[in-house]
Amino acid sequence: MIPRLLLPAIERSLANFPIVGLIGARQTGKTTLARAITERYVDSVVYLDLEAPSDLAKLDDPELYLQSRSGSLVVVDEAQRKPGLFPLLRVLADADPRNGKFLLLGSASPDLSRQASESLRTPRNGS
Repeated sequence: MIPRLLLPAIERSLANFPIVGLIGARQTGKTTLARAITERYVDSVVYLDLEAPSDLAKLDDPELYLQSRSGSLVVVDEAQRKPGLFPLLRVLADADPRNGKFLLLGSASPDLSRQASESLRTPRNGS
């Protein structure tokens, strides 16, 4: 595998923030990078690829599904396919102060960037 220069930066971000996003053009290695992170992750990991109908269906009731995996790092690949998820992630991150809860991957798009920044930008705990 090609050495991924972003790997340490993403791992640091997961150690310091509850939600980390990795956004970029299609076919640039986001999924490969995420898999390298999950292989090194000590705690349990849940990987959802929202291009897979079975994984997308798991988020029919996203609050119930994600709360039941509260001790895991949840990786959501192709997060732009479920834009309504961002406000819920913020609520879940605010309810549990643990860092490294969610790693979101998505193709660069104005809609995804806008949705994520509007939903997730307010600092935790209102500070």
